[in-house]
Amino acid sequence: MDLLRSLPLGLYLEQPQTWLHKLDPRVKIAWLMSFLTSYSFANNEWRILLVALLIIFTLIARIPRRVWKQQMVWLLTLALFVFVIISISPDGLGVSYQPRLPTNEQVLTQPANASSNDNVPAPTIQNQNYRYILFDQGPVKVTRRSLDLAIRVSTIIFTVIYSSNLYLLTTAPEEITTAIESLMQPLGRFKVPVTEITLTLTLSLRFIPLVLEEVQNLIRSVMTRAINWKKLGLKGAVKVWMIIAERLFQNLLLRAEQMASAMMVRGFTSPSEHQVIWHELRLKAKDWLAIAMLTLFWGARLVLGNLA
Repeated sequence: MDLLRSLPLGLYLEQPQTWLHKLDPRVKIAWLMSFLTSYSFANNEWRILLVALLIIFTLIARIPRRVWKQQMVWLLTLALFVFVIISISPDGLGVSYQPRLPTNEQVLTQPANASSNDNVPAPTIQNQNYRYILFDQGPVKVTRRSLDLAIRVSTIIFTVIYSSNLYLLTTAPEEITTAIESLMQPLGRFKVPVTEITLTLTLSLRFIPLVLEEVQNLIRSVMTRAINWKKLGLKGAVKVWMIIAERLFQNLLLRAEQMASAMMVRGFTSPSEHQVIWHELRLKAKDWLAIAMLTLFWGARLVLGNLA
């Protein structure tokens, strides 16, 4: 019942104000996009480093443990589950690998006047230690390809979900709106409705807590009635859940109508005529430091994160 409350994904943490809260939202967007884009065409070491950096940022930001503990534990559990399932699954390569040379490591079509050791590559330590199948015991078989795919999928699940959640956790909806509107201003020359897009985004972010609250209230109302689902059967249970879904949509539409009425009462006509100053943007010393760290981040990505 309290799962939505214990995992407040996408909600803003008003108190306490950490140093992540005080950074300029445009800088935080740059960091967020860097985490999401630097993952592409990167090696596994860099992907694991991104996960470690997100955990380190959460710890040094001194975000309350009650806020991130269950979120991080659930995401790490999900990533670990995906990692195990993919690593022991078939890698999709139905090929029987055989050595290029015969067992005696001699070329059969060598010239008669050539010595027996000519044209025979000497086995190196690297070739001797290479194994495509890393683990094979009973039904469990882990290959290099399956392990590589498991690391890719598990790390991208954690990186995408937790980096976005950390951004929303430390950035108010008004700051997000102002930052996106500032970054999208050049598109106004091409007659892109920047103000309308940012207003829609703001209303969407404001509507997320209302949706979670309505779902929480409906779940509590069902549990307090102590419905015996076994007696209802499949048809009765489906009917009850259809009624609950209908009630949920009715409540959400009512909330949306209330928001529209509140905007009309305040004299809101259109985004182009009713300008709203959501947040004042100004780069401070800590923002320039974050930009410098972002430059180092991309330098490390280009040097260390490329695929071999």
